[in-house]
Amino acid sequence: MAFTTDIAAKLTRDASSLPQSGLGADRFRRFLDADLAAVHLFSRSARPRATRLLAIAISKLGNGWIYLLLFPALFFGLGWRGWPVVLIAAANAALLHVLYPIIKRRFLRKRPFHVDARLPSLLKTLDEHSFPSGHAMTLTGVLAPMVLAWPAMTVSAAVLVLSMAWSRIATAHHYPSDVVAGIALGAAISWPLSRYALTFFF
Repeated sequence: MAFTTDIAAKLTRDASSLPQSGLGADRFRRFLDADLAAVHLFSRSARPRATRLLAIAISKLGNGWIYLLLFPALFFGLGWRGWPVVLIAAANAALLHVLYPIIKRRFLRKRPFHVDARLPSLLKTLDEHSFPSGHAMTLTGVLAPMVLAWPAMTVSAAVLVLSMAWSRIATAHHYPSDVVAGIALGAAISWPLSRYALTFFF
């Protein structure tokens, strides 16, 4: 519990919550600085109008609209066998939507554009906290049963996840560590659940 509390304090990027000396503290400060520097790099990629609009569009699709595109594609590939996959994907999304706000309230990490005023937020946020990325987490959870049931879409799923990861950092809403954690948590939770659930249908 103490370890979790310490990490949560560090991820807030509040200097007063970090130990003032020690090898571990220095390494964590360097990690936080590198995380923020990466956001600046991604943010620059969204400065041209075309890529800025793309980043905004992908992020907005992650609010739920992307699933209206994914499910018809799934039915195209699997026919009516896609129904169980849709139900499992929806269950994963519901579970992860319950979990990630709890995790965010635990860590209370400020979004990059709140930490550094030089970073422009390209659109409104759904909540105030950064860690982990709910968009990356839920997209991964929805894609897990789809990939298991229809392996041919593995590459497309990877492209979707990477595109969402880029957009969330480019809009200055998340750090790279946020999206990596979101993807990892989404996969760790939804992959075994999806594999188990699919055994009843396939």
